[in-house]
Amino acid sequence: MRLATFPMEKAFILYDADSLCDAGLTPQIAPSWFTVNQWQEAGAILGQATGRGTSLFVLAGQQEWVIRPYRRGGMVARISECRYIWTGRERTRAFRELRLTERLYRHGLPVPRPIAGCVWRHGLTYEATLITERLNGVRSLADSLPALDDAMLQNIGVTLRRFHVAGLDHVDLNARNLLIDDTGGVWLIDLDRCRLRRPGRWQQANLKRLERSLTRFVNDDVRSVMEKIENGYHSH
Repeated sequence: MRLATFPMEKAFILYDADSLCDAGLTPQIAPSWFTVNQWQEAGAILGQATGRGTSLFVLAGQQEWVIRPYRRGGMVARISECRYIWTGRERTRAFRELRLTERLYRHGLPVPRPIAGCVWRHGLTYEATLITERLNGVRSLADSLPALDDAMLQNIGVTLRRFHVAGLDHVDLNARNLLIDDTGGVWLIDLDRCRLRRPGRWQQANLKRLERSLTRFVNDDVRSVMEKIENGYHSH
């Protein structure tokens, strides 16, 4: 991967030139690539996923991409849904998440391939959007329960352990951010505000957060499901 920056007026883009080449696109990226109009005019929108904001699935040359704008949640969203305080280009959410994802991807961890992030500065604030490669044939852990067998639940734990050994503190580890593909592979998404840390109590806090999220999707004993995940987690 070759991350490069591309400043253009009040927009700043961090992108992987290799990803653009692999997609058969020109390496000259532009802020319009991060907008809905660009893909509507090209007739390249494949679908969308709702959540905090709407993520678009688009056909970009020979690849499928996910375009995700950053949106605030909670009480602060009433003040500004999409603006964040500007403290420097490298400290923006898009640049930090893209660099973290690139590092994990480069080390062989199951995260979506990072494509690009764009930041638009507005004086003391900014807006941002992230592009990653789309994972096809995946379902969230939330949507897969309770059909998963013990081996699959243990595999989730093994995967989480790999991320923790790498030092990833996922601040929003929940059943929607863990994806399972057709071959039984486990993927981790949404690394916004996540960071790399030394081993500590945060690792157990991650698992507790996942357990709390499972209560929304598991009809029977959540602790039983979580124990199987933890068995895999502690097996390596």
